[in-house]
Amino acid sequence: MRRFIIMGSAIVSAAIAVPAGAVTISDPAGDFLSSFSGTPSGDLDVTSFSANYDSGLSLFKLDWTLAGNVDPAVAGLYAIGVNTGTGAAAPFADIGAPNVIFDQVIAIQKNGSGFVTGPAGGLLAADAVKVAGNMISVSVPQSLLPSTGFTPLNYGFNLWPRTALGGNDLISDFAPDNATIKASAVPEPGSWMLMLGGFAAIGMMTRRSGMRARRAVLS
Repeated sequence: MRRFIIMGSAIVSAAIAVPAGAVTISDPAGDFLSSFSGTPSGDLDVTSFSANYDSGLSLFKLDWTLAGNVDPAVAGLYAIGVNTGTGAAAPFADIGAPNVIFDQVIAIQKNGSGFVTGPAGGLLAADAVKVAGNMISVSVPQSLLPSTGFTPLNYGFNLWPRTALGGNDLISDFAPDNATIKASAVPEPGSWMLMLGGFAAIGMMTRRSGMRARRAVLS
């Protein structure tokens, strides 16, 4: 029994050490900014947003959902501000979001094309953006978002849909509101195997312990 406890504790400790999955922030539906001068529509209203970083691939993966399906026939795009360290731009104080700071921007069109601004920015690969109904997923190589002081897991992200490029009155929503979120680490394949193997071992030991207990009762 003592051996079971020690082995179980070691496996659980190893599993806890594995980085957690993405933290998804929720954003209320219908919370269009009071400063928004455009026509409210579901695909300009963010309901969730998450950011992941895969160190093995040096890749950021951003995912969000909207209150309605993406309609490419209606004007609009999605800007993701990224603070890679300097956080130089903070232009939204006049619309109630002074804490949305960034130094590089990812811009995603409703048709699935996208680009990154900044010192190493450029067009995203043709398959980097996935649009499916009210969900959008974007993969961005770290090479397009070079650090200006932060490590990748300290980068800050904020998503804001807008009807077009221009003034702040064209922004419909912020996710998160007046803040940024950090990317979560994607567990390495070896870590996943450690967790799965650990849970399998715990299950096997539990079954053996139960069988021994039943035999003791029957004997």
